[in-house]
Amino acid sequence: MPKSDREYIDLGHQDRKLDDVILGFTGTRRGMTMFQKTAISQMLADVRVMEAHHGDCVGADEEFHYLCFVRNIPIVIHPPEDPKLRAFCPNAYRIEPPRPYIERNHIIVNSVGLMVAAPKEDYEPMAGRGQGTWSTVRYARQVGRLLRIVWPE
Repeated sequence: MPKSDREYIDLGHQDRKLDDVILGFTGTRRGMTMFQKTAISQMLADVRVMEAHHGDCVGADEEFHYLCFVRNIPIVIHPPEDPKLRAFCPNAYRIEPPRPYIERNHIIVNSVGLMVAAPKEDYEPMAGRGQGTWSTVRYARQVGRLLRIVWPE
């Protein structure tokens, strides 16, 4: 998708003021780019986040956790059943029971009002195995969740 046509916030909510939002996050285990960290940090400063949910994997989830923690945002962790890539982030408000990746990602989407995605690609790839971030984005769209994609730029 050309950059000029890319969504920044799905569903036409670009100008909507978000207050008292429960926010979910999905991102790559490679971590976020500096652009993504800066954009998400600014969003967390601009939006009143009541709770932040993430999947507790190494990489972007860890980075998002820290961005929320330093702002005193209550964090809810939805860990994966397979601990191989789990970050074991500290200081969570609540830790949900471990679940398989897809089930866990759907629970995160269903638990929040706004999903934020920080993909590694600067385009949306075709659906396929091993695309946790993109399968979560697609599920969020499917259920009509407000969605913000922060591209790597």
